[in-house]
Amino acid sequence: MDILVQMSILPLMGFCLAVSSRHMVSKNLEDLRVDGRGCEDYRCAEVETDVVSNTSGSARVKLGHTDILVGVKAEMGTPRLERPNEGYLEFFVDCSANATPEFEGRGGDDLGTEIANTLYRIFNNKGSIDLTALCISPREHCWILYVDVLLLECGGNLFDAISIAVKAALFNTSIPKVRVLEDEEGTKDIELSDDPYDCIRLNVENVPCIITLSKIGYRHVVDATLQEEACSLASLLVSVTSKGVLTCMRKVGKGSLDPESIFEMMETGKRVGKVLHASLQTILQKEENLGPKRQKVGFLG
Repeated sequence: MDILVQMSILPLMGFCLAVSSRHMVSKNLEDLRVDGRGCEDYRCAEVETDVVSNTSGSARVKLGHTDILVGVKAEMGTPRLERPNEGYLEFFVDCSANATPEFEGRGGDDLGTEIANTLYRIFNNKGSIDLTALCISPREHCWILYVDVLLLECGGNLFDAISIAVKAALFNTSIPKVRVLEDEEGTKDIELSDDPYDCIRLNVENVPCIITLSKIGYRHVVDATLQEEACSLASLLVSVTSKGVLTCMRKVGKGSLDPESIFEMMETGKRVGKVLHASLQTILQKEENLGPKRQKVGFLG
């Protein structure tokens, strides 16, 4: 079942744009953008969960020509020494050469590493997700969530689209409940529930989404088109929670941003981030309530 959510798309791949077109794009930002949207208006996105059967959770997000598939696999492992009472997440981003010719060779590997590092920064705090819920036995056993991101098609705004898909996939993730049994000799044995409905669901309320703001002239926009991205020399990536709390910030592009612009872009990111989360959570909950009766028409529909 296709679900439409209002979200953003910041193109990553650039192209040549005539000077006259650049002037037209910049001038239109004084009121409306070339396609008639305001600076904080979004286009529609398609979001679908539970699209891959052999995963603990999955989601597909399509923003324009950007197509992202995320699968989450829960496996048992040993907690990290510095955090013996927590599980953890591992991210892997596969930039398929089929998505765009620019991903051939090392280009896709470098971008995949960059995106994975950004995701690690977002989730490297206790506020994003309750990692203690992934602990089975302190210092001995925990759940490790392997989050695999596959770029099926690249049409821009990868960071935003991937963050949305990751949150949707984590929302869809089900982890089997575990009982730790100990015999008289102190030997521990782990028993997994074979009931598909006897599972743990993750609380993703505080999982942030990335909002990318592109600076064009004296204005900044969200959901930039390819033309607008070509006119932008600097962008600001901010990760925002559903309560409008900014957890991470990163500047991209060769241009510079003055402190006043950064502050304004941060405030815009917080404002639109709250709206983004509210829309996404509503749609995910509606799809969840449909249960197994919902029609799947997405990646593997």
